[in-house]
Amino acid sequence: MTQQSKARRTLPRKPISEEEKIQRQQLRSSLAARCRIVFERVRPNEIEAHYNWYIAIDPDTEKYILDPTFDGITKKVVETYGYSLEPKLSNFLTYYFPILIQSSQ
Repeated sequence: MTQQSKARRTLPRKPISEEEKIQRQQLRSSLAARCRIVFERVRPNEIEAHYNWYIAIDPDTEKYILDPTFDGITKKVVETYGYSLEPKLSNFLTYYFPILIQSSQ
């Protein structure tokens, strides 16, 4: 007998206004730009030992977290900063590929 997973009910998302979308995009772009400054400063020191690893950067404290996997970096960020719908960190691969991480700090 095979085990079937229960179907999950997905609620429809609340519509977002164009102004809200633009504001969120500006927030993400601003955060990514601030994190990029820190990333460019720490990248030369970390790229040798951690090439192709993920790095999550907090631009306010300039602290960062490294992990070789996306799942690993995500878990470490949630453990360290909690979870929120507001982006607080930006995540890069050590050769530069920005990914925003949402956190509660």
